[in-house]
Amino acid sequence: MHPTENEPLPRGGHAEIRIVSAAPEAARAVAEVIRRCFAGTEQRSYPAPGGGTRLHLTVDTETAAGPARTWLATSRPPTDTGPHTEEP
Repeated sequence: MHPTENEPLPRGGHAEIRIVSAAPEAARAVAEVIRRCFAGTEQRSYPAPGGGTRLHLTVDTETAAGPARTWLATSRPPTDTGPHTEEP
């Protein structure tokens, strides 16, 4: 995919990122690293020629992403919720 003269520029302070990979997992891994650095929108996924994957992200270059959380922290339930109704 080559840029064209007709493509609109992103809003000020934002950047459009396109990731193309033969393997969807590789494209998602790169997108995850970028999202750790910049706040942004959800990624959009499209098929790439030859069976690959193309991801599009819009990132806010003026706003850092929130603090990174470990997989352990994200797998724990929130502490401010009480027990479920089926729990004692």
